[in-house]
Amino acid sequence: MKYTVITGASSGIGYETALAFAARGKNLVIVARRETELAQLKAEIAKTQADVDVQIKIADLTVAENVYGLYEDLKDLELETWINNAGFGNFDTVGEQKLSKIESMLHLNIEALTILSSLFVRDYADVAGTQLINISSGGGYRIVPNAVTYCATKFYVSAFTEGLSHELKANNAKMQAKVLAPAATETEFAKRARDEETFEYKGAVAKYHTGKEMAGFLLDLYDSEKVLGIVETDNYTFQLKDPQFNYATRAQTSK
Repeated sequence: MKYTVITGASSGIGYETALAFAARGKNLVIVARRETELAQLKAEIAKTQADVDVQIKIADLTVAENVYGLYEDLKDLELETWINNAGFGNFDTVGEQKLSKIESMLHLNIEALTILSSLFVRDYADVAGTQLINISSGGGYRIVPNAVTYCATKFYVSAFTEGLSHELKANNAKMQAKVLAPAATETEFAKRARDEETFEYKGAVAKYHTGKEMAGFLLDLYDSEKVLGIVETDNYTFQLKDPQFNYATRAQTSK
């Protein structure tokens, strides 16, 4: 029995992605801090996909010890796909941003994603059919005003994942590494990034996708041989692309 792991599954893109993979009959490990929301997700899946096994893991991945603990808890399972979706943003100038929040964002967006990706690659790089999908952002390919630090974390995610994809291919590994880069999506993202109790996308954001639409795009990326799935910010169309960052060949680095 193989499993798809989805972090940040309690809401938004992660929640809808879990539903989408369950609809394909994929067994799931759903990970988040909020147990109530994960239990609701498991119950919703059971209504239509009774044969799908859903395992709940409660973890605050801003703490490195919990990151290692999560992966260790899954050692007895056979994994097929790992989706690093957990993350959050921040809207503020660099000089005014709340550093305690920034520390947590760096731990989650960069540290946790890197550790989990590395452990998964270490164990499954040569297993046929495995995929690692890391969630970046349109802000991982262009810098957004008043979100410089957040964008920097997502530039890291994009560069790390694209570089990993090159590395896996150079080593003839069987695993595929891919990066999804959403634009504005109707989730809890804006609320947390702005430190507001509520945020209504309708009327406040000119263009955006729903979490369900983004989950559909993620499946398109999963089904493709491309490395990058990105929402173009000028027209909000979804495009499947090859890696965008320059990657030096071994011949170039040996000169």
